[in-house]
Amino acid sequence: MSKLIDRIKEYQVGFRKKAPKEVQEIMLKATKNLEDANISKNALSVGDIAKEVKLPNAVGKVVSLFEILENNDFAVIDFYRGVWCTYCNLELKALQGINEELQGLGAKLIAVSPQSPDASMTTKEKNELEFEVLSDTGNVVSKEYGLIFSLSEELRPIYLSFGIDIPASNKEDSYEIPMPAIYVVNKKREIIFSFIDEDYTKRCEPQDILDAIKKAKDL
Repeated sequence: MSKLIDRIKEYQVGFRKKAPKEVQEIMLKATKNLEDANISKNALSVGDIAKEVKLPNAVGKVVSLFEILENNDFAVIDFYRGVWCTYCNLELKALQGINEELQGLGAKLIAVSPQSPDASMTTKEKNELEFEVLSDTGNVVSKEYGLIFSLSEELRPIYLSFGIDIPASNKEDSYEIPMPAIYVVNKKREIIFSFIDEDYTKRCEPQDILDAIKKAKDL
């Protein structure tokens, strides 16, 4: 299994070649500001009890985290920014690569973003995902997990120049998006593994998720 970090690095090489240097500097500065603010300190983490995730999937059917845990030993929640985010798509594809193994371990995977159900359907089809992709309209659940921040004003015109219109994608007049995060929750609704980083280019390796579940099963 190739590592997610290798796919990310490959993408970054191409991005750095084509994106103007001043744009890259603004993007790096915005990420540094988020890191300095340490907003992840307010997010749910290992040892916390997971909040309910009860949201519609790409075709409008409501999916419940707590119901999932009634029928599975573990749940894996992936909070991602949207189909417009290349890093999120790379991560989702990598998670699809371990989906069958997760199922074999008694774990069910769900992905959550603030984008509309239509955009969620696009995400699912684009990445050929076999797990549920849920729409957290207004970032209600993401806020309960402590993951929300507002995209800096300096980045908004840059994103638009890339063809990324966050309010349109989310069907909401807001630039609030979640920090990408991964949670593994056990049957008792306890968070036994988490990965959160203010730097959206840093993502959890799928193998780390599998290892956390295997370790929990051995206890």
